[in-house]
Amino acid sequence: MKLNPYLTFDGNCEQAIDFYKDVFDGQIVMQMRFKDAPPNEMEVPAALENKIMHTTLEFHGCTILASDRMEGGELVKGNAYHLSVNIAAEDEATAAFQSLADGGQVLMPFNDVFWGGKFGMLIDQFGIQWMVSSEHKPA
Repeated sequence: MKLNPYLTFDGNCEQAIDFYKDVFDGQIVMQMRFKDAPPNEMEVPAALENKIMHTTLEFHGCTILASDRMEGGELVKGNAYHLSVNIAAEDEATAAFQSLADGGQVLMPFNDVFWGGKFGMLIDQFGIQWMVSSEHKPA
């Protein structure tokens, strides 16, 4: 069994997933636009045709699934979730934290923590909350 986060964006999914691809040196392994849906399967407003219906980003054994939302209703960005990523190498974890924080808001700086390793929390420029950890190094 595997649990994957599925993120929904308000029209900027492609920009966000490209950003995460660069931060984590990942690969987009699947991407469909709303216009790629089979004819007569779903009504697609012209404004959504080039938006992302589904995308899959893979990096270092991790997967993020995402899409732009369909019209109707309001996208509410909640605070009851975080994407938590543990990166073994401290320098790589630091670089990922700094990249994710660019244009966002640092909630807890990436520093040494009492349980070992380094840890930090932030909200990125797309409103997604992240926890970034480097591996614990026993004394």
